[in-house]
Amino acid sequence: MTVLDSLTTAFALPFMGRALLVLLVLSVAAGVIGVFINLRGLEFLSDGLTHAVFPGIAAGFVVGGREGLYVGALIAAIAAAIVLTLLANRKVSSDATIAIVLTAMFSLGVIFVSRSSDFSGQLESLLFGHLLTVTPTEVVITSVVAVIALLLMIVTFRGQLFLAFDRSAAGAAGYRPVVINLTLNVAIALVVVAASSAVGNLLVLAVLIVPGAVARLATGRLSLLFVVSAGFAMLASWIGLAVAFGLSVSADVAIPGGATVVLVFVLGYVVMLGWRAVRAFSSRSGSLRVRDAREPAEKSA
Repeated sequence: MTVLDSLTTAFALPFMGRALLVLLVLSVAAGVIGVFINLRGLEFLSDGLTHAVFPGIAAGFVVGGREGLYVGALIAAIAAAIVLTLLANRKVSSDATIAIVLTAMFSLGVIFVSRSSDFSGQLESLLFGHLLTVTPTEVVITSVVAVIALLLMIVTFRGQLFLAFDRSAAGAAGYRPVVINLTLNVAIALVVVAASSAVGNLLVLAVLIVPGAVARLATGRLSLLFVVSAGFAMLASWIGLAVAFGLSVSADVAIPGGATVVLVFVLGYVVMLGWRAVRAFSSRSGSLRVRDAREPAEKSA
């Protein structure tokens, strides 16, 4: 089987179908949320929330296995979102706050995992996920959590737009910035919870950040940003999984599915950067040619 063949045939296998379904659900939720993250420049905040959830994931996994992972992650996610929102609202330096929360919480998570008998194996699973061994129960839980995160954004959609473009106008329109910020942070944390088991804590950030950044490069129309972001995430997830499976089967090169998906995400972003650079160069070259053509006519006149 070639890599091209795996684009269609691979997903007939149950474990590949479950992996793709998880990523497609995450792509829709993270695609929408990622646009607001990009519009407001909250990439570092998302990184902080991703790592702040880690001790909850670790504690839940050590105590209750995979079934307990989501409970611990959910508690840590909501707590971290509330703390970061309140600190930012009190004008504490956001970068310093996030950095402190990130290092403290991540270290706490490592301590939790170190208390288990299989320290290295469990730590690797939590950090990098187990995308190709996702269970049907995990598919359901991931889908429910991702849908809740998406619904939070839909309910506060207008307020999120106001705050992204004009904070003072948001207040004048009757929206409370602290509530809008908290809702966005909780939605980000929920996506982290939904994705951490499958994709892994270190790789979930790409699912949140890259699609929104790609959409901003692809279009300036607000109505298309969310469609492009979610569509790109879904396409990159499909291609990444297919490439990982195809290489593993045809070339006997065992590579992790989650990491391959993230690399496809990043490759897509690089391609978009190149496309924008080519367009900008072509536009400048066209302007210079028009100006050079006008100058002789202006001089003769």
